[in-house]
Amino acid sequence: MFSKACEYGIRAILYIVGRSDEEERSRIKEIAKEIDAPEAFTAKVLQKLVRKKLLRSITGPRGGFYLNPEDMESIRLIDIVKAIDGDGVFEGCGLGLPHCDGRHPCPVHHEFKKVKRELEEMLSRMNVKEMADSVEREDTFLKY
Repeated sequence: MFSKACEYGIRAILYIVGRSDEEERSRIKEIAKEIDAPEAFTAKVLQKLVRKKLLRSITGPRGGFYLNPEDMESIRLIDIVKAIDGDGVFEGCGLGLPHCDGRHPCPVHHEFKKVKRELEEMLSRMNVKEMADSVEREDTFLKY
């Protein structure tokens, strides 16, 4: 459903939130290892999130990626998805047709429209702090 970049971005931010709670910055090598992702690819994804102001970073020996407490509460999953994958997941045709709409629907148009709306609503409700807390409690996981 989401691109690999988006999946890694979500997993990385959740890991970083957990470390930021402890007032620590996370380095790229550590993040990539903990989310089981390629280091260079993860670095590109995280830089994109920094440019979109969804993540903070400091360079140097004591540097790394982090989030402030207020950021953790305000960033929703939908913000990450839109920053990396754009709006396409919420707007495109379920069968990939170029001209599908209510007047000329594909066979899955009406049902897929409901699914896209529900997905967008769910992603809008979920903030990264709540999700990271569920990982910390071990109710959920980022790496198997």
